[in-house]
Amino acid sequence: MQRRGAGLGCPRRQQQQQPLPLAAGPRASAMAPPSGGVPPGLGGRPACALLLLCYLNFVPSLGRQTSLTTSVIPRAEQSVAYKDFIYFTVFEGNVRNVSEVSVEYLCSQPCVVNLEAVVSSEFRSSIPVYKKRWKNEKHLHTSRTQIVHVKFPSIMVYRDDYFIRHSISVSVVILRAWITHRYSGGDLNVKWEENLLHAVAKNYTLLKTIPPFERPFKDHQVCLEWNMGYIWNLQANKIPQCPLENDVVTLLGFLFASSGENTGIVKKFPRFRNRELEATRRQRIDYPVFTVSLWLYLLHYCKANLCGILYFVDSNEMYGTPSVFLTEEGHLHIQMHLVKGEDLAVKTKFTIPLKEWFRLDISFNGGQIVVTTSTGQDLKDYHNQTISFREDFHYNDTAGYFIIGGSRYVAGIEGFFGPLKYYRLHALHPAQIFNPLLEKQLAEHIKLYYERCAEVQEIVSVYTSMVQQGDRRQEACDLQNSYLDLKLRYGRPSMCRALLWEKELKAKHQSLFQALLEMSLVTVLRNQSESILEIGGQIFEKAVKRLSFVDGLHQISSVVPFLMDASCCGYHKASYYLAVFYETGLNVPRDQLQGMLYSLVGGQGSERLSSMNLGYKHYQGIDHYPLDWELSYAYYSNIATKTPLDQHTLQGDQAYVETIRLKDDEVLKVQTKEDGDVFMWLKHEATRGNAAAQQRLAQMLFWGQQGVAKNPEAAIEWYAKGALETEDPALIYDYAIVLFKGQGVKKNRRLALQLMKKAASKGLHQAVNGLGWYYHKFKKNYAKAAKYWLKAEEMGNPDASYNLGVLYLDGIFPGVPGRNQTLAGEYFHKAAQGGHIEGTLWCSLYYITGNLETFPRDPEKAVVWTKHVAEKNGYLGHVIRKGLNAYLEGSWHEALLYYVLAAETGIEVSQTNLAHICEERPDLAKRYLDVNCVWRYYNFSVFQIDAPSFAYLKMGDLYYYGHQNQSQDLELSVQMYAQAALDGDSQGFFNLALLIEEGAIIPHHILDFLEIDPTIHSNNISILQELYERCWSHSSEESFSPCSLAWLYLNLRLIWGAALHSALIYFLGTFLLSALIAWTVQYCQSVSASGSHPTPARAPPDPTAPTASPAVTPAADASAQDQPTVTNNPEPRG
Repeated sequence: MQRRGAGLGCPRRQQQQQPLPLAAGPRASAMAPPSGGVPPGLGGRPACALLLLCYLNFVPSLGRQTSLTTSVIPRAEQSVAYKDFIYFTVFEGNVRNVSEVSVEYLCSQPCVVNLEAVVSSEFRSSIPVYKKRWKNEKHLHTSRTQIVHVKFPSIMVYRDDYFIRHSISVSVVILRAWITHRYSGGDLNVKWEENLLHAVAKNYTLLKTIPPFERPFKDHQVCLEWNMGYIWNLQANKIPQCPLENDVVTLLGFLFASSGENTGIVKKFPRFRNRELEATRRQRIDYPVFTVSLWLYLLHYCKANLCGILYFVDSNEMYGTPSVFLTEEGHLHIQMHLVKGEDLAVKTKFTIPLKEWFRLDISFNGGQIVVTTSTGQDLKDYHNQTISFREDFHYNDTAGYFIIGGSRYVAGIEGFFGPLKYYRLHALHPAQIFNPLLEKQLAEHIKLYYERCAEVQEIVSVYTSMVQQGDRRQEACDLQNSYLDLKLRYGRPSMCRALLWEKELKAKHQSLFQALLEMSLVTVLRNQSESILEIGGQIFEKAVKRLSFVDGLHQISSVVPFLMDASCCGYHKASYYLAVFYETGLNVPRDQLQGMLYSLVGGQGSERLSSMNLGYKHYQGIDHYPLDWELSYAYYSNIATKTPLDQHTLQGDQAYVETIRLKDDEVLKVQTKEDGDVFMWLKHEATRGNAAAQQRLAQMLFWGQQGVAKNPEAAIEWYAKGALETEDPALIYDYAIVLFKGQGVKKNRRLALQLMKKAASKGLHQAVNGLGWYYHKFKKNYAKAAKYWLKAEEMGNPDASYNLGVLYLDGIFPGVPGRNQTLAGEYFHKAAQGGHIEGTLWCSLYYITGNLETFPRDPEKAVVWTKHVAEKNGYLGHVIRKGLNAYLEGSWHEALLYYVLAAETGIEVSQTNLAHICEERPDLAKRYLDVNCVWRYYNFSVFQIDAPSFAYLKMGDLYYYGHQNQSQDLELSVQMYAQAALDGDSQGFFNLALLIEEGAIIPHHILDFLEIDPTIHSNNISILQELYERCWSHSSEESFSPCSLAWLYLNLRLIWGAALHSALIYFLGTFLLSALIAWTVQYCQSVSASGSHPTPARAPPDPTAPTASPAVTPAADASAQDQPTVTNNPEPRG
């Protein structure tokens, strides 16, 4: 059983306050470390050192003696009046490990002499690194000199080496000295800061610092082991470079369609890698200095109290600085979080424009906020307002995440976001901001689209008003007219014959007027917006009906104008059809810009398939859409959150999403309809009381599975029959659920509880979870609910895991005080692994925000999980089912149309099925599609997580042979075959082996991918044997397969090759060859001997007789003559 989880609570929202004047006081300074010792690290603000110099009111001397002191009497009079003074001389002006300093001073009373070295770096300021003090009680009124050896830390003086790993760059080194009288606040036990306040004379000088890479190496007088010394010398002279980093962040580079719902783009910033930038960011936590610049196109003002534009959510799920919202009246609501923990909000005096692209710039500079809106090509100022506050804002952009648009806390705006830039460390004037509207053509098309749609909606609105007035007149005139009643009931619906508009408007919207003239007037119309939407739906249905003809694809170009009108009426199924037609060139000229336009319009209108199309294109970065996982998540999460709600809604064109492949003949055979053989057989068995048949039949009817139309009422009848007549626990549980929820039947909680307990007693874990749900929802008995859920969770029920997570998330788990998001996340993850939809959604949320340590931020994984849920949506299932039914009926045009519509949403099964149809009917694909269908959709499918092995094989073949404009690519072909082999397909191993036989080389990373050790299989023969053996082991054929025959042939070749190279075989072959040669020679000699006996004289040869061919030897002639003699006169054998 699935249930909706409670949210994390709304972030705090402060009441709006009037802007306050700018604070005039200084900012809080950095906290100084405790005195004494060498600090572990130096850093701070260089500005603090300058403030210190101004405070001391001296001029730097760069190591030379200075004549500036705080004595009241000039130096020339000191010798006479014996006033206190102190001077010092640094013999070397540079910072050294031990610097010798000569201190000259005079005390008029018993005194304490203080000497201190203070250092400032890029991260910290005023850090004391050396302190020394001594008393002078005896030598009064006498000038004295003392030599002091000031020792500085090694990290300030030497370069990095094996022992000094992190030397620091020092910006300022101040050596200061002062005198305090012992009886007026100066003592050895007094703190240094208090001692300085009672100084009667003081002085200072600046020491020159040396950059880290100009310093010498320190002689540690320690010998390293040779290996450690060698390793260090390899990197000793490498100068590290600061990472190239900028504080300008592009949060959004492409248009984002915001539907006004609770989904948006999530962005999270890490800390700067550059130490200087990170130090600046930390310094400004209580003094924000940043700028936000974004483009907007608003369709409406906020329909709720506030709508999200851009806001920061901290780690405690509370709004932070900045948070920008839109109000119902069109003002901007800007909210900040204060250092003292409260929130402060302000509302702009001006409103922002509608249905016009404008740039919104918001600049923060401490307590001052400047808001500017600019419109037009030259970005002339539309409105400008400066707001000042006395409060200190808290600003830490790494302690949470930004959201663009909507979230689970607040709905987003209705419109479009353009490029969005964020300057993290700069407060800029609008003229200094570089944030152009990149997609100008697309943005202009959006503006023109809504201008045209305003005309269409006005025409339809006037039309509906005329229809309503005509209906009222006819009702008043036709009272008690039986003839007209019969005509209205059984006759043809009346048509609007004359619509009075200007000729130019009629010519411009010819298709719209044609559709209105053919439209039925008997529909009951409601308010204006619903009437326009309903008329758009009727126009769309008429267009789709023409597409379902036998030559439906041929009709596309003629129905495009009607789909445009339906889209303008707000019926955005038509928008998605247009997007697919233009993106694929389906019997229309391919136009990527028009495809993007209608896809964005459909996404803004919350059309499910359009949002999935946008999410998929941004997930893969294809068809000129930029790769952006956060943007993809925004679209997919919108549909994923609706999927569980759609599944429990009985209305709408929905069907269960089934993975049915057109290559699988066995699965196709069991597809049926209400009058099909499979359905009729199940119905017969269910009537006889077969519990399995009853359950399957009910599931098919309830969810619309296996080709059966969705019929919840009929399904519930079978659930009831099975639950009440059989003892099957699954049927009892299913019927209890529909009774609890009242889905297609009147609620009956008492009977439902009895049935649930009965099913639970039979050990059904779903029923045990259902009892916990009952006590949680209706009885509010969380202890009992947790008890049942823990039991069901042990039995492996994913719903129980999710419900336990909800208890921890809401902070109501028995015996556990407060909320525990970590445990909640663990239970949600366990539920998600079991296929629980809402558990998967929570996990994807944790992955996109990265607010939990157990769920490190991973936008790609978040997209994968939301995509998995969104592809279970019933509206997508309905399109897939229509394509499958058309394929089974042999309606190729309709099958191609619906599979193209489904494939462009990114669902893998439709992509491979569409490629299969294009292979079966290449003539159809070539005629109507302007894309390479087979290549495009097989290529799309292999980038999916659950791609089938035959798709990899097909792409491997296409890469191997080349396809149309694609050239041969053996490397990619090997990768495709290897992936198929890894999925356990024997054909993949076989194809890899054939490539090796043809001389191809398999890269080592592919062998590692297949877990073939190159050290063991060092040559191609060994790899071939391994591949053929795996091919044979993965082959499903019982008899001899190509893999087994190839393996046998390879081994025979190896045996034959080994035999030819064997020493014994070589010896035997040589012996037999020698014997054969000897026998041949002996035979020839015997023939020659028999031919040399005396014979009678022969007659001279006839010159006319043909001569013997020189190719025939005499011996051969003799043997030929003797052979018939032997044959005609056989001798008896003993």
